[in-house]
Amino acid sequence: MLARLLERIQAPAAEDSPETTVELAAAVLLIEVAWADHQVADAELRAIERTLKAVLQLSDEDVRALIDESRSAQRESVGLHRFTRAIVDAWSAEQRFELLVHLWRLAYSDSGLDKYEEATIRKIADLLYVDHPRFIAAKFKAKRLVAVN
Repeated sequence: MLARLLERIQAPAAEDSPETTVELAAAVLLIEVAWADHQVADAELRAIERTLKAVLQLSDEDVRALIDESRSAQRESVGLHRFTRAIVDAWSAEQRFELLVHLWRLAYSDSGLDKYEEATIRKIADLLYVDHPRFIAAKFKAKRLVAVN
């Protein structure tokens, strides 16, 4: 009887947690930063689109579909661990650093850096196992890149 109860409890969990692709994970993290201040500005959405095209080499149609899917996944998610785990498992430390640079660039893409965006990026950096010096280096690199563009 206990075995049957455990099967019933565990079976739905396996069905409810589809595999998280790196593409979806990266898109959700970008959406999470944009949504940190509870609004997604047009400039932020354009920055997310540019980042996904550049980093993931996706077409316009694929980017739109991925953004729609990531918005839904972000709304339904209870945390970021599932998404950061997919990235940690698939990407090198340097790739994770570059993702942080993109997250910072996104945060600077609208009217300026919001304290909630910064806190969200800090949380993501910790979950991606990016140490504090690299976290700060990513922030400064993004600031330089935003100033140039």
